[in-house]
Amino acid sequence: MTMRRDARGKRPQFYADPAMDQAMSMILVLAEEFSVLRDRLDTIERVASDNGLAAAIEAYQPPQPVLEEREARRQAFLGRLYYLARKDAAEAAEADSSERYAATLDDIAKG
Repeated sequence: MTMRRDARGKRPQFYADPAMDQAMSMILVLAEEFSVLRDRLDTIERVASDNGLAAAIEAYQPPQPVLEEREARRQAFLGRLYYLARKDAAEAAEADSSERYAATLDDIAKG
């Protein structure tokens, strides 16, 4: 059993449409990732150029464990990117389940 790690309660809303808040959250996650990746890539390109490794980098064929590690990293990134959408969907599912459960109890009581 995994524990939920989502913050509970009402989030501040900055736009009239909650979807805009979700979109902005996603854009900020992407901007953060892009900024970090760009700095790291710049460093790698400079080190490779200084050490004559550019051709070796271009020719690199990653083995299966590396491909799997990259996929795990990609999935973690997508989890952060879609965090609010997943949280809203989970909250909607919980509310729906509670309402349906209460309605079922009412139906049984009337029964």
